[in-house]
Amino acid sequence: MRRTGYLIDGIAEPENLRLAFWKAKKGKSDREEVREFGKDLDKNLLALREGILSGAVSVGNYRYFTVRDPKERLICAADFSERVLHHAIMNVCGPLFEKFQIYDSYATRPGKGQFSALSRVKGWTGKDMWFCKLDARKFFDSISHDVLFGQLCRIFKDGRLLGVFRQIIDSYRASPGRGVPIGNLTSQYFANFYLAHLDHFVKERLGVKKYVRYMDDMVILHSSKDGLIKISREVRDYCENELRLELKPICLNDVGRGIPFLGFVIFPNSVRLNRNSKKRFLRKYMSYARRVRAGAWSQKEYARHAEPLIAFTRFADALGFRRRVLLRREAGLGALTA
Repeated sequence: MRRTGYLIDGIAEPENLRLAFWKAKKGKSDREEVREFGKDLDKNLLALREGILSGAVSVGNYRYFTVRDPKERLICAADFSERVLHHAIMNVCGPLFEKFQIYDSYATRPGKGQFSALSRVKGWTGKDMWFCKLDARKFFDSISHDVLFGQLCRIFKDGRLLGVFRQIIDSYRASPGRGVPIGNLTSQYFANFYLAHLDHFVKERLGVKKYVRYMDDMVILHSSKDGLIKISREVRDYCENELRLELKPICLNDVGRGIPFLGFVIFPNSVRLNRNSKKRFLRKYMSYARRVRAGAWSQKEYARHAEPLIAFTRFADALGFRRRVLLRREAGLGALTA
């Protein structure tokens, strides 16, 4: 892929910065920092433009908090000005990151997503097939700053842009020289780009046909168990030697035993929710119902939260499970009213 230059001026264009502002404020218009930025919008965008062109951008002003759904993660929320910066960068650079992706990479990409990845794997299941499931240990916190920056240098040649990238990368570290912050728009692109190099290795060097990746969750299907063992070893070696990542123990089995992937277990003729997804659904659904019962939520608010939760389960053969949860809710809480 040829390196691209002369992008920083486009990133700093007033129209691009204004578009970035509108993207950054989406769903957050009621927040104080968003309102304050918008009061002097032209002045703030001009200051951001000057910072981008001079290379003196303000990054790393994070607010930290922990979420525990579905697992405990430290989230880093950048201040609003930096979020505008991230959107401005990706308005221009996003298509170049997208161009480097293979077809079967599904995270944070337009027209892709979790259910597309699951459908792809399901379409490949059949008799006499083997699979291996791989994922990285503490992926976001393990990304090497030097490896990531070297990758960026191979597709971008604009020195000022690379300087901004370096500042963003160095603004956070989980350990010396490692980590990108969960919560940044740039981190999503950086992380996906980081493993895109593994994608090309798997597809082009190893010649694997049935391979799907959703961020650091990867599934490979193969007709030969021995062939799959060899491939998984090559993948592990590449991750350790080229990407400086440690993989969790590899899950390798007959497809008939079920492929664990993205909260589901995929069988040749069915899809089931895994145990953690069931527990998460039950816990959240009952919590939402209690809030309605207590008068903390209206039915409209309840529906806004419950509908995506229910939609997640519809990919699986989970009608019976949902009915049991509904009966439990009714038995434990009685009729729900607004």
